[in-house]
Amino acid sequence: MSDERSFGHTTENREVPVALVRRERLRRPWVRWSDAYGEHEVLVEARWILGSARDTHVCVSDRAVSRIHCELDPTPDGLWIRDLGSKNGVVVDGLRVSGALVPEGGTFRVGGTTLSIRYGEEVTDERVWGASQFGEMVGRSLAMRKLFASIAQLAQTDLSVLIVGETGTGKELVARALHEASARAGFPLGVVDCASMPEHLLESELFGHRRGAFTGADATHEGMVERSEGGTIFLDEIGELPLGMQPKLLRLLETKTYKRVGDTKVRRANVRFVSATHRDLRKLVNAGAFREDLYFRLAVAVLAVPALREREGDLEVLVDRFAPELPPSLSRQALLEHAEQRAWAGNVRELKSFVDRAIALGTVDPDHADPDALRLPNAPAPASPGGAPALDVTKPFKVVRDAWLEHLEREYLATLMSVHGRNVSAVAREAGLDRTYVHRLIRKHGL
Repeated sequence: MSDERSFGHTTENREVPVALVRRERLRRPWVRWSDAYGEHEVLVEARWILGSARDTHVCVSDRAVSRIHCELDPTPDGLWIRDLGSKNGVVVDGLRVSGALVPEGGTFRVGGTTLSIRYGEEVTDERVWGASQFGEMVGRSLAMRKLFASIAQLAQTDLSVLIVGETGTGKELVARALHEASARAGFPLGVVDCASMPEHLLESELFGHRRGAFTGADATHEGMVERSEGGTIFLDEIGELPLGMQPKLLRLLETKTYKRVGDTKVRRANVRFVSATHRDLRKLVNAGAFREDLYFRLAVAVLAVPALREREGDLEVLVDRFAPELPPSLSRQALLEHAEQRAWAGNVRELKSFVDRAIALGTVDPDHADPDALRLPNAPAPASPGGAPALDVTKPFKVVRDAWLEHLEREYLATLMSVHGRNVSAVAREAGLDRTYVHRLIRKHGL
């Protein structure tokens, strides 16, 4: 069963597009476990965090469970469990795994706690934007229209938002759209790149400094917090924030107060914080490289920007956006055909470079292509001929077994992809796997 309704709002000057609300009945997973406090059962509605920290979506009271332990990702075929660098790991079928799909009726263990999975039919509301554009972004794919609807919804709040996604997906555009759709739109949007400067300069850039506060501070400087008064501060590459800066940012988020470097005067801040990263902050927390309390302050709401390969049908609208007019020697069809053959490791940023290069040259010339264009992010290098892992009996059994399983998984998938001309649906049918799982394996192995 499904039905649709809409929501939206108007401003003084223009009508804002509405988002449709699609009501559907879906099979959703529940996780059940017991501890000293009794029996618990939680419906996993989205990608959620399981851990012992009170702020996690699924909080398990077990001293052997890390505070941020693993991610739960619901699919129609089971619950994906991904370890987030926990101390004691995730155990499925007696084996410690980095990730596994646990089907309905299955179990997994974290610390000393065993959790079981059952599925039930749930009525869910899903917001989808009613237009193919939001701010400077375009996209008619379902993934992007869901993102647009989420931006519109969060823009009506003052929550801190963490934007996650691969490099080149357009995280800064999401931040700008969030700011421009909010009540703070008439005030500045300040951008701070946390990866571009050392700690002492970053502190001065954010908070400002008094004259003479440090060598070279010849004049008093207003920081981004002051310059963005009433508006939004976008902290780009927040995963690179030095550990020494993290408690200072946390204090600002918690108390809405700060001091310029070298000053004793406490100042009030009136800004909203939006941050972005291509790294997994949850793993950084477990590695001791990022404060847990700061993570939860920044990630009150999370927006995940889909990779270009996950945006079905968006290549055409993006090419039209980047190239409204083409030189006579270059056809739109040729441009799209070449674009559809690439994996887009660099996402939308790489696509724009590809289109700009084609326009400048007047042709789509493979000789000018980026040699890594057909590789996925973090993909392993292609295996050399006969590249099966060595049978090294000096290593633990689990290490050798995992290496061989990885090799078998990749070779099996690569062979099926070749046989079926990279038709994912055909590969899934032949292998007896879900299409979503096949897509994940393709990304995992860089195929």
